[in-house]
Amino acid sequence: MEARRDDAGEQATGGGVQSIDRAVAILSVFSRARPIAGITEIARLTGLTRGTTHRLVSALASHGFMAQAPGSTAYSLGPRLLGLGEVAREQLSLESQAVPIMTRLRDRTGETVGLHVLDAEPSRRTIAQVESQQPLRRIYTDLGAPRPPHEGAPGKALLAHVDPGRLAAARGRLAGDPSAQERLDRQIEQVRHDGYAISLEERVPGVVAVAVPVFDHTGAVAALSVSVPAVRAGRDELVGFVPMLREASDELSARLGGSGPSAASSG
Repeated sequence: MEARRDDAGEQATGGGVQSIDRAVAILSVFSRARPIAGITEIARLTGLTRGTTHRLVSALASHGFMAQAPGSTAYSLGPRLLGLGEVAREQLSLESQAVPIMTRLRDRTGETVGLHVLDAEPSRRTIAQVESQQPLRRIYTDLGAPRPPHEGAPGKALLAHVDPGRLAAARGRLAGDPSAQERLDRQIEQVRHDGYAISLEERVPGVVAVAVPVFDHTGAVAALSVSVPAVRAGRDELVGFVPMLREASDELSARLGGSGPSAASSG
């Protein structure tokens, strides 16, 4: 027999907190795959009695957190969640969440940390940086400017996680150079295997970089990079930054509601 949680249990364990827990469980029933659900289905999925489910759904609906579907006895999420979601979206925006994490990463590595995204083209754009405090340092002077995604570590870190159509569009920029396309394919496979991308003076002479992807609930949405003057670092030093980059990426991904693939070996 399926276990049920009843009202007596609610009173015995502190009704207010348990009611909140139950309300959250009810709201969590809904998803893109299940946009509407009836009382019986909600009760089954949450393990609540039908009576308790009906009472809580009615209370949530009275506050606009749920709504009855037109012409149906089933329910959906309510309009009040739209306003709350917009507030959450602004607070959880990529850049506002990233900068404190980037600052800590800069302090740990001593080098400039960048935040990068892919646009629809796709082009790679640097949208934020926290500069190294060393006299000789990498400074992004082209914030927001579109750059070819196949040039440099951040773009490759992102290309390794895009859908086939966007990757094909990026390869299309190299249509006149089959060897460059093949080289990009090999590099992307390496990034997928390693979990990070490295650039050794590939785009900017005198600058080397390492980058890892950042995820939200939809997939890879950004890349974090550490950029260093080439006189101060080579491949080994860049690989040494990877654990710190991954920690920063994991923290930012968690704040954005995402989680990436299992960390690959940095060996």
